[in-house]
Amino acid sequence: MRIMQMEEITIEKLTEENFPVFTSLIEKLAVYEKLTPPGNDEKCRLQKDAFSENPKYEAYLAVVNGVPAGYITFYFTYSTFLAKSTLYLEDLFVLEECRKKGIGRKLFDFCRSEAAKRGCGRMDWTVLTWNKPSIEFYEKSGAKRQDWYLYRFNEDKF
Repeated sequence: MRIMQMEEITIEKLTEENFPVFTSLIEKLAVYEKLTPPGNDEKCRLQKDAFSENPKYEAYLAVVNGVPAGYITFYFTYSTFLAKSTLYLEDLFVLEECRKKGIGRKLFDFCRSEAAKRGCGRMDWTVLTWNKPSIEFYEKSGAKRQDWYLYRFNEDKF
């Protein structure tokens, strides 16, 4: 008889000590999304912005049996129509070899519970149009795609 080992998934807040693991996971997300990963200057800003007196974002690591397997980042915006904060989910990433084990679900549910706990009126995020597994995951969770177009200026256009 074979005994299956249950994987223990914990969510841990980003700290100065686990920050290098966090940035290595961001680099892996950049590879997955075919983007340029953050360089040294960006990593320094990420660290400063996470641990300043008024952090610009929050980050949490998913740890499976003591090994980091993914992360989530979010920050808050404000809805004038609801007169409540909106939790904006910036990144949700799970290492490829760790997918299909409930880690993404645990991170996503953690984020949803944080939005509820903090009295948010809604939670928003974006998904790349080619990322079918994520689209299916979010829609299976009950999320509805909005009829908005996302526009962006990079800093060279300010």
